[in-house]
Amino acid sequence: MELMTGFGLATAAGLNAYIPLLAMGLLSRFTDLITLPHGWSWLENGWVIAIVAILLVVEIVADKIPALDSVNDVVQTFVRPTAGGIVFGSGTASQTAAITDPGEFARTGQWVPIAIGVLTALVVHLTKTTVRPAANVATAGFAAPVLSTLEDITSVTLVFIAILIPALVLAVLIGLVWGAVVLWRRRRRRKTAATG
Repeated sequence: MELMTGFGLATAAGLNAYIPLLAMGLLSRFTDLITLPHGWSWLENGWVIAIVAILLVVEIVADKIPALDSVNDVVQTFVRPTAGGIVFGSGTASQTAAITDPGEFARTGQWVPIAIGVLTALVVHLTKTTVRPAANVATAGFAAPVLSTLEDITSVTLVFIAILIPALVLAVLIGLVWGAVVLWRRRRRRKTAATG
């Protein structure tokens, strides 16, 4: 379960770095759904929550404007994988509604969950940064706000599934991979039709 929680949170961070960070901080500070271990308790600090909330607002606005979303994605190439590492590490080491005793996974080497989270978020982020410009060009920029909104909704959904029902994370991840493959194939078919 710890592994599915970590994958869900890191995937959410690959779509929007600040949603899982803010959720982890708020849920740990104000509810009993998450209890962060001492090494990750800085996520529930009021100043950290405020800064992450401000960055989330900036991210939400910037990601919905064509061309600016691509610039934002370049900046986020460093932020999203870092956030993925943080939420994977903190998520696998914390107690959640579904994980009442964090397992050996988080205790066997603190860098391992962080590295897995970085790689997971990076793969999701790179997929997003590949699909988004093509969608913007194909739709004259109209796809940017729609795709961004869908990504934000997916990120929020993944966070709550990862925390409350981590067994469903695998099904959601399979769905995301399937959706990315479908979009990629459509793009290739359009490109082949345009050149042929």
